[in-house]
Amino acid sequence: MEEPHRHEVREQRILLRALAISFLMVMAVMGAAGAALYAYRGEVVRFLASEYVHERFPSGAPAAGEEGGAAGAGFLGATEEQIVSIVDRTNPAVVSVIVTQDVPVFEQFYEEYDPFGGLFGDQFKFRIPRRRPHGTEEKEVGAGSGFFVSSDGLVVTNRHVVDIPGAKFTILTEDGEEYGVKILAKDSVLDIAVLKVEDAKGRTFPFLSFGDSDSLKLGQTAIAIGNALGEFRNSVSVGVVSGLSRSIVAGGLGGAPELLDDVIQTDAAINPGNSGGPLLDSRGRVIGVNVAVAMGSENVGFAIPANVVKDIVASVQQFGEIKHPFLGVRYTMVNKSVAQAEDLPVEYGALIARGKTPMDIAILPGSPADKAGLKEGDIIIAVDGVSLKEKSLAAVIRTKKIGQTITLTVIRDGKELTLTATLEAAPE
Repeated sequence: MEEPHRHEVREQRILLRALAISFLMVMAVMGAAGAALYAYRGEVVRFLASEYVHERFPSGAPAAGEEGGAAGAGFLGATEEQIVSIVDRTNPAVVSVIVTQDVPVFEQFYEEYDPFGGLFGDQFKFRIPRRRPHGTEEKEVGAGSGFFVSSDGLVVTNRHVVDIPGAKFTILTEDGEEYGVKILAKDSVLDIAVLKVEDAKGRTFPFLSFGDSDSLKLGQTAIAIGNALGEFRNSVSVGVVSGLSRSIVAGGLGGAPELLDDVIQTDAAINPGNSGGPLLDSRGRVIGVNVAVAMGSENVGFAIPANVVKDIVASVQQFGEIKHPFLGVRYTMVNKSVAQAEDLPVEYGALIARGKTPMDIAILPGSPADKAGLKEGDIIIAVDGVSLKEKSLAAVIRTKKIGQTITLTVIRDGKELTLTATLEAAPE
């Protein structure tokens, strides 16, 4: 009975040896295949990618602008490639505005005090810490953004960025160069200021062009660039145009609140420090100047329309100061409640009315409105065919030129009539 048992043991050993050899051969093949895949991993990825593209696009890889289009080794989509190109082209024209000022320096000293007037010697003396002025030092007290609008160093920013008496202003370009600037003009109506590089050192500057803010559409791309939080220079955020012709009350630290109407709303992230930076369209043109953000909200920012800013820049270049077209009326914008209170025939328009004091007259004598024959109680409902249902009278007049003749549609005593007025430069 022993021989059959030995035969079975021999067969088991042969089987185990065969299995071990097979396992080693499989491992060797897998190792070789893995090494080959690693060595030619780039070709494998490209092959798989080409098979994926071929499966989705049998006619071949999609062209730029089509779904799945690739741009360079990064495989950027067409929209991403466009935005990257715009930022690359416009960023050199965006600057950080730095505000510095001489501020007092205080030193600490100790004053000895004895509540008993020295009755017990030095036993109950106390050293009380005090502070006293010890000269001044120049420190950064503010920061904002701006952008070049001419090759000779003309810069647009917000008025509130540079509305600091006794301060010194410099700009930092994207490449880290620093230039001193002077204030050429600050708009008394809008939150816009125009600066000029004092010593360009023979350099010409890249500058941005203005687009047409009147043709903006809801949902179109909006790109904001600026000195976010006054710390992160030339930061980029992307969103869309969220709203048009908004009216907001804006105010900052130390600044009085002011009404800004006809502004652009965007969800592109705008933070403190972005003020004065450009809002760009998908072609890299300026469609607005970032001015404010709704506090306590997420991605609700506002920009002053480019067409208004463009006229301000042109005025500074032509006259050396900001001049606005001027009609010469005091008015109240009509809404449903005003119409009911005043028993008016319409619920929109600009009601010409005097103010609360005798000096607040309705129509300035000798003004374009006076010459046109406008009267107190008239309701201007349209200017050059543009209805005042959605826009204020001031917003429409700002889009006009000094010396331009405009047509006013007016309601007087319940009847509609047409008057013409030639706009003049606003008085100081």
